[in-house]
Amino acid sequence: MAESDLYPPVKRFLEAQGYAVKGEVRDCDVVALREGEPPVIVELKSSFTLSLLLQGVDRQAVTDAVYIAFPPPRRRQLSDVLKLCRRLGLGVLLVSGRSVEAALDPAPYQPRKSMPRSAMLLKEFAHRVGDPDAGGSARAPRMTAYRQDALRCAAFLGEAGPAAPKAVRGATEVARAAGILRNDVYGWFRRESRGIYALTPKGTAALDTFSATIRLLRDPVSVTAAG
Repeated sequence: MAESDLYPPVKRFLEAQGYAVKGEVRDCDVVALREGEPPVIVELKSSFTLSLLLQGVDRQAVTDAVYIAFPPPRRRQLSDVLKLCRRLGLGVLLVSGRSVEAALDPAPYQPRKSMPRSAMLLKEFAHRVGDPDAGGSARAPRMTAYRQDALRCAAFLGEAGPAAPKAVRGATEVARAAGILRNDVYGWFRRESRGIYALTPKGTAALDTFSATIRLLRDPVSVTAAG
């Protein structure tokens, strides 16, 4: 659809709600007025773009009632688009043929903080040893605090041989050692007998793969200084 193709259905949509509508008023694609109310501005684009967002934000200097209108994107993308527009205080009109859907009305954004997510972030930061992952890197797997704890357990079993979770916890000071051994997220551990765990071949290989990390976990001060 061309941008001009979006104008007739948007105009009809607004007129049906009692607005007087005109196009291309002072660089605004659509301006709608209803008695006693501030103007409504709608910017049109044949697809959702950064340019459309910037136009919408610019029009907020004129009125709080700003919409951006475009054909519906893919459903997964639409969720992210609506989240972004909600943060910017922009309304969204989805235009499909002659149909117009008000997917989002403009409103001041009031962010709600997630205390559990904040707590998890701070906990991960506090428990992670060193700075193993460069910001912005696509490295996989991530060297999380959980993976570091699993490596502590694996390193102990690699040296001491099969052991009970209590012994692993005491030697490594990993409070969640029992859960790490039992859940075996990485495939490194196997139950040798009742209450006794040993390394799998994959776990033995991990000791070599992550040898530098294991040295850091054992003596973070000296390794950091040497680096």
